[in-house]
Amino acid sequence: MRLFICLGLLSLFCLSAADRNAPIGEPGKFDYYLLTLSWSPAYCASTGDGRNDPQCAPGRQFSFVLHGLWPQYTRSTNGSMWPQFCTTEPGLRDPKTMLDIMPSTGLIRHEWSKHGTCTGLGAEGYFATARKAMQSIKIPPRFVAPKEYLNLSPAQVKKEFLQANPGMPENSIAIACSSNFLSEVRICMDRNLKTIPCAGQRECRAPSVRMPPVR
Repeated sequence: MRLFICLGLLSLFCLSAADRNAPIGEPGKFDYYLLTLSWSPAYCASTGDGRNDPQCAPGRQFSFVLHGLWPQYTRSTNGSMWPQFCTTEPGLRDPKTMLDIMPSTGLIRHEWSKHGTCTGLGAEGYFATARKAMQSIKIPPRFVAPKEYLNLSPAQVKKEFLQANPGMPENSIAIACSSNFLSEVRICMDRNLKTIPCAGQRECRAPSVRMPPVR
C-alpha cells in the first residue's frame, strides 16, 4: 500500500510539473510586453553564490540584467495572464551572443522556450527586440555600478526610474522584492516598445529594499 501511495504522489507531481510547462496561447497573439530587469547582486547575495552560479562568478560585475521580455494578456486567456511554451521552435544558434546582458545560457534558453516562442518572432528577432527594449530604458545613475549597499523604499526606486526616463507613465513600472532584497523592476511596453500603464502587476510591499553593491 505504501508503494502504491508513493507512486500515486509521484504521478501527481509529474502531472503538475507537466502542467507548468503546458503550451498556452498562440505565437503572436498577445497584448503587450513586460520587460523584466533583475538586480543581479541581490540574486547572488541570496542564492547565487551558494550554487556557484556563473552569474555570480568573479569578474562578472552585473547590475541590472535582462531577465526577459514577456508577452502578456490584458485579460485572462485560458486561465492565464500570459502565453507560454507556444512552439518547440529552436532558439539561438549561439546563446552566448546575449551574455553581455543576460547572465547565463540556461536563462537564455529558458526565456526563449517559455516566452520568446509566443511572440511570433524567430529567436533572432525575439532577442534583438528584447535587447532593444532594455536599451530603451535608462538606468538611474546611482544604480549603474554602486559600490556600497543601498537601502531604499520601493517608491524611491520607482521615482528614480521615472526621473531617468521622462515621459514614462508613473503606473508603467512595478517593483518586485524577495526577502527585503530588490529583485526586479518590471516595465510595461506596447508592441512598439513604448512604455504604457500596467494592468494588475504586483508591487513590493516591504517598507524598504536592500540593493547589494556590484562586486
